[in-house]
Amino acid sequence: MAEEMEKEVADVAVAGETARADDPLADPAVVAEPVKRAKLKGRGIPVGIAHVRASFNNTQVAISDPKGGVISWSSAGRAGFKGSRKSTAFAATLVAQEAGRVAASKGMHEVEVRLQGAGAGRESAVRGLQSAGLSVTSIQDITPVPHNGCRARKRRRV
Repeated sequence: MAEEMEKEVADVAVAGETARADDPLADPAVVAEPVKRAKLKGRGIPVGIAHVRASFNNTQVAISDPKGGVISWSSAGRAGFKGSRKSTAFAATLVAQEAGRVAASKGMHEVEVRLQGAGAGRESAVRGLQSAGLSVTSIQDITPVPHNGCRARKRRRV
């Protein structure tokens, strides 16, 4: 009977499956070691992209790696501003500093800034990123501009 048990354990190993560690009949050579996963914290991301969206009502900053995966983000509402204070330049500075600090703690040194929108926090967000310890390599304006856009409404006749 013991020979049959050993045969079954060997069959399991041959089939590509592994035995469990708590199985008393399992062969130590067959038992699989737990898989070790790489930690994200140890991986530094030195260069990134800061996406700043400055609307008339809010300012949002998201810092991503070059592939587009978001590393840190913040907005004026998240920073504790409410109502019309969310659209101020001061709120944009604090938002950019907060997002920049988190990205810098994950190993980021340089960012290229992509600005979108026409709000009050455009320039102050860039200054906030610099004060957080990030060096700004380039600034791009990616605000969507219509090239003659949609057809206008018909003229009103009185």
